[in-house]
Amino acid sequence: MGNRGPTGKSTSLKLLQGTYRKDRDKGEEVVATTSIPQCPSFLKGEARREWKRITPELEILGLISKLDLAALAAYCSNWKMFVEADKAINTEGLTCINPRGQLVARPEIAIRHRAMSQMRAFLIEFGMTPVSRGKVTVLEKKKTENPFISFQEGNGESKS
Repeated sequence: MGNRGPTGKSTSLKLLQGTYRKDRDKGEEVVATTSIPQCPSFLKGEARREWKRITPELEILGLISKLDLAALAAYCSNWKMFVEADKAINTEGLTCINPRGQLVARPEIAIRHRAMSQMRAFLIEFGMTPVSRGKVTVLEKKKTENPFISFQEGNGESKS
C-alpha cells in the first residue's frame, strides 16, 4: 500500500485556517483539552530550548495537548540533530576523507537531511509550515477552555 495523499487535518486546525466545511465533517474526531505537556527530562540543550520556544505558540492556537508529548519530543529531538549536524558542517566543511583516503560528503549531511525530513513531517502535523501558518488566524484572546468541547456540550450551538 502506497501513500494516498496528504494526511488529514484536525478540525481545530481547519477552523483556524478557515478551511472547515460542515458537510465534510465526519463527526468522529476526538478533541483533547488544550494544555502544554511537561517537557521530558531526556530533552537536553537545543531540544529543550525548541520545546520551550514552540509549545507556548501551539497553546495560543489551541493545537497542543498532553497527548502530543511523543510527537513534540520527536520533533524537538530532530531539531537538535539538525542543529548539531549543521554546526558540524559549518565547522568542518561539506567533505571529509574516508578511511580509504577518498574525499566524500560528511556524514552530517545525511543526518541533517533525515532530521529535516522528520521535522517537516511533524511540522505539517501541527500546522507549522510556512504555507499553513499563513492560513492560520490567531484567536482574539487566549481561551483557557477548549472551544470545541464547549461547542459540543452546547449540542451544536455556539455559546456566545
